[in-house]
Amino acid sequence: MLAVVRELPPPVLRARGLVKRYKRVQAVNGVDLSVGAGERVALLGPNGAGKTTTLLMMLGVVTPDEGWVEIGGHRLPGARSQAATEVGFAAGYLPLPEALRVREFLHLFGELYGSADTDGAIERGLARFRIEHLAEAMGNELSSGQRTLVGIVKATMHHPRLLILDEPTASLDPDVAKRVRTGIEDLCAEEGTALLVTSHNMIEVERLCERIVFISAGQVVADGTAADVAARFGRDDLEGVFLHLAEEGER
Repeated sequence: MLAVVRELPPPVLRARGLVKRYKRVQAVNGVDLSVGAGERVALLGPNGAGKTTTLLMMLGVVTPDEGWVEIGGHRLPGARSQAATEVGFAAGYLPLPEALRVREFLHLFGELYGSADTDGAIERGLARFRIEHLAEAMGNELSSGQRTLVGIVKATMHHPRLLILDEPTASLDPDVAKRVRTGIEDLCAEEGTALLVTSHNMIEVERLCERIVFISAGQVVADGTAADVAARFGRDDLEGVFLHLAEEGER
């Protein structure tokens, strides 16, 4: 009896052979990366490793000198507009308009996204991250943690297939960081959203992400679970790996 072989769906995000040069510096040197539906992946690396440049190429902000990025079957840069509809982006350092109420801010982005049910999307997003009580708050009344939560709600209102987060829990209190993690985990599980997150908080990364990709000197040097990556470098945890690669980069 022949076994039935089921073909896996293509990854939401695919990048192959990414190269980026800046004058005499080669920031990225042949990076390959894939993220599947519902998968939670961390892209880590010390300063100068090429992590930010790689992230910007994934977002279509920077065009690679070699290689390509594909999101939801749309290849950049030619299909950047189509790919952008599949992506949500949020960062802990991005400001919010101070003179708008949270609901007004989210409604504006719902209209820009072309949402068929903007009000419903707002209510579902606020409930997912347990910040319904902030709907009528002004931007200048929010703490840094609250602004981060609102930014993530904004980034997920249009049901993106890929969510990219840059330092989502930076400087957050533990209770707010937990709320971010729980909301994101629910989103990935319920909607099949693929997650790519960068952070310098190794503890938060281990709690949120099931797969770790480390970049050093513009190349992927490890890709696996947190335990596998730590063992690969003979370290106890991800922080040990990070410090090891940072020290190597300074030599």
